[in-house]
Amino acid sequence: PEPGRCAHFVQRKGRFCRMVPAAGRRFCGEHGHEEEQNDRKRIPCPLDPKHTVYEDQLQKHLKKCNSREKPKPVYFVQDINAGLKDVAEIPEKQVPLSSLPIEELQNLIIKLKKASNGLELQLKEQILSHQVLQEALNDPKNGESAFKHLKQQASILGNMEKLHLLGPGRCFVEFGAGRGKLSHWVDIALENVESVQFLLVERATTRFKVDGKHKRRDSVFERLQVDIQHLCLNKVPILEKKKLPVVGIGKHLCGAATDLALRCLVESYTTCCDGEDEEPAPKRCRAAQTEVAPHKSAGNESTTEDHKPVAGIVIALCCHHKCDWTHYVGRDFFKSVGLGPVEFHYFRRMSSWATCGMQETTSKASTSEESEDQTNDTEEHEQTLSRTESGSDTLQGILSVEERKEIGCLCKRLIDHGRIEYLQQQGYKAALQYYTEPAVSLENVLLTAVPNPSLIPEPTI
Repeated sequence: PEPGRCAHFVQRKGRFCRMVPAAGRRFCGEHGHEEEQNDRKRIPCPLDPKHTVYEDQLQKHLKKCNSREKPKPVYFVQDINAGLKDVAEIPEKQVPLSSLPIEELQNLIIKLKKASNGLELQLKEQILSHQVLQEALNDPKNGESAFKHLKQQASILGNMEKLHLLGPGRCFVEFGAGRGKLSHWVDIALENVESVQFLLVERATTRFKVDGKHKRRDSVFERLQVDIQHLCLNKVPILEKKKLPVVGIGKHLCGAATDLALRCLVESYTTCCDGEDEEPAPKRCRAAQTEVAPHKSAGNESTTEDHKPVAGIVIALCCHHKCDWTHYVGRDFFKSVGLGPVEFHYFRRMSSWATCGMQETTSKASTSEESEDQTNDTEEHEQTLSRTESGSDTLQGILSVEERKEIGCLCKRLIDHGRIEYLQQQGYKAALQYYTEPAVSLENVLLTAVPNPSLIPEPTI
């Protein structure tokens, strides 16, 4: 071992441990069990067996172990956005697509096309940009991966601006925030705007966050480390203190997380915003509460009487194969067209065909621009899924690559249409559009929603 380093030899690494032991000891705390110390025994930690602890210090360790259950924050409400409560409706485990008989697969495709008939499946292209990202987009120091992300962020901001969502007196809630880059650019776009808050929701701890770049005193940044499934926005202290209209945003919000975020905004938050002891407002009245006129500034209008909970939603969709019937907000739509949890299960699996699910060769997929984007974005799990699905001789025999891509796109649009209908029923004017080119990202559909003025009830005379 190196001088002053632990004497334990790590077999799998072929070298000695590099930790520094305590004074007078040969081994570090992790490997101290190799050193006889008055017969003290080290045992695996019951909270996380990846590390060990002295048996006689177990109780002391459990109180400070990093794997212990942390106290729940005030905005944690168990399963508030989970959705389905009826256990009888939860689907049973289904067989993989690759094991499905040809007749059943063909029947599923027939059902898919029948349910999609009459729906608006041709999305308009709304690829926009925003001036705050022009310098970064023209910076040659940014590589291809960074350039693709910047183009997406620029288009998201451009679409937000078109919907009049970039303004004063708002709280921007970024779901699945990761490093917080989208909020970062929104903050820069609102550099001279007053009364702006940012809530960055991410269930995991994140490295290389950009939060530290926000030094403006008139904008507030706060991270909420919580699963969206359990997030009750109206219990977040800064929203309780200063009730600003909320704008929900997200870039590639994966699968079921989109449904959880939608329910978090338009159900649990909007319903409870006037007080937990009151009855939930009817849907038409909720729409009236959420309306924000585009030509008005919301800066000084957010009083208790004039509180507008949700001003808008802008989410770049992603990874439909990770959707979940339990959380899906479009279950009523699926039922209305004669579909249920079994069809939903297979349609979500087939949705991966639209992006990388059926490449003709693995080598072609690994070298294409699209595959690179999937690695750099949040879609690398699409590739893992695709190898399982595309290895089926059954699928290769009855559908061409182009047919599979077309069916995959149809599955995505059907799932997304359920989300649109859900938002419309909640009093929102919702739409889907292509916000970037497929060469930039194969997951290039943006969901937007603003309160629908036509659902505001007429004032009584």
